[in-house]
Amino acid sequence: MKALIDLHCHTISSGHAYSTIKENAMEAKEKGLKVLGISDHAPSMPGTAHFYHFLNLGVLNEIEGVKILKGIEANIIDYNGTIDVPKEILEKLDYIIASLHPPCISFGNKEENTRAIIGAMKKEKVKIIGHPDDSRYPLNYEEIVKAAKENNVFLELNNSSLNPKGFREGAIENAKTMLKLCEKYNAKIIFGSDAHVYYDVGNFTRCINIVEEMNFPKDLIVNFNKEDIDFLGAKI
Repeated sequence: MKALIDLHCHTISSGHAYSTIKENAMEAKEKGLKVLGISDHAPSMPGTAHFYHFLNLGVLNEIEGVKILKGIEANIIDYNGTIDVPKEILEKLDYIIASLHPPCISFGNKEENTRAIIGAMKKEKVKIIGHPDDSRYPLNYEEIVKAAKENNVFLELNNSSLNPKGFREGAIENAKTMLKLCEKYNAKIIFGSDAHVYYDVGNFTRCINIVEEMNFPKDLIVNFNKEDIDFLGAKI
């Protein structure tokens, strides 16, 4: 499998990541990616980028021959699916990843978390739900997958979450549950490295292992399909 795109990558602007945009782009080129998304954490995350960082994303275009998409990893901040992306920033973005993060929303019950995720799917430019795999935020995966299909939003298979030593509890089993339902409902997924340092950009090793183990259909994986990549705003 040869991925063309990685849209979940952080830079030093996120405050707890360790590489620059250029370092990420150079790694993307080395790994054969055509498109790199910059998705630093939105304003509610402690220590993240300044408001002006997102307002100025328009200066980015192509680095090292790799097309740059302007994104953000938004925080879902209530159980109705509200995200912390002001209109002024929204206008500068190609896409939004919406995620549940402990510093920004408490661990709800299954009904609350599911409602939050589905609500976020309906927000403008939300094209990806980030790491929907953490047992600390239990989800009704059948409802999540059906809503993703209905709203044309991609569910992320997060390579970082699949690390057995990672901090997202139950992520591997939750990912398998999600994948089975995505195949059942013909809902698409997207691999995300969730890179916080350059050498993890485009690293989908664990994602590939799990989809191969489950014989998950390649045509439901956005990273390999040009039409889906075009939908995300990256003509390649």
